Amino acid sequence: MEKVQSKDGTLIAYERCGEGPPLLLVHGTLATHARWGAISAALAQRFTVYMIDRRGRGVSGDTKPYAIEREFEDVAAVVDSIGTEVNVLGHSHGALCVLEAALLTPNIRSLIAYEPPSAPVPDGSIDQIQALLDVGDPEEAVITFVREVVQMPEHELKQWRSTPVFPARVAVAHTIPREFRGVEGYRFKPERFKHLNVPTLLLLGGDSPTFLRTNTENWHAALPDSRIVVMPGQQHIAMDAAPDLFVREVIEFLQGID
Repeated sequence: MEKVQSKDGTLIAYERCGEGPPLLLVHGTLATHARWGAISAALAQRFTVYMIDRRGRGVSGDTKPYAIEREFEDVAAVVDSIGTEVNVLGHSHGALCVLEAALLTPNIRSLIAYEPPSAPVPDGSIDQIQALLDVGDPEEAVITFVREVVQMPEHELKQWRSTPVFPARVAVAHTIPREFRGVEGYRFKPERFKHLNVPTLLLLGGDSPTFLRTNTENWHAALPDSRIVVMPGQQHIAMDAAPDLFVREVIEFLQGID
């Protein structure tokens, strides 16, 4: 793992593989760079893939107090360290981070954002998750998060729990409350993005909850050079549930802006 120093001094780690134009992958809540395992090899056939550990997980550092704005700076710092224009893909919480990072650096060539979050989260869910963490039940906290906040259907949840990286998700359960309090405090202001003329693909699962569709449509309205692609039959983890479809959409978009 290589490391880059973010604006506040925190060291952000990333793994690199493949050859070609740079593509930075930014994971969502409950993940590390390993969450891209189902698609990284396919992407590495065409791109130099950079997969970060967001702060507070994997081998990246962490600096208190947590603020969501530091995560935006982390992405920008990694992008700027690469030394050329970078394609950037973010999932869930990571999608919000990459969209905001695009306001901090001129070195983003294109953006792919897969279902970024927004406030509010379901009433009481953060307190419920914190209570489970407080009594030492991080696994149930994780399950509550994906059921109540992400609204993952049971068949996807079963698949997700069977993946080899699920124990790593439980290990970072303590980061859920801080990230979603950060999202609650985040105020989406469309006018801030009116001059962001970066080609942007907004990915959306065809079966995703209404609030994620609404979020995606709001971002589409705010971003001058954006389009939405709906992945039929998918929800929030298409890179796991339909990796070939996910990779195809990413490659088609990136090839189209050459």
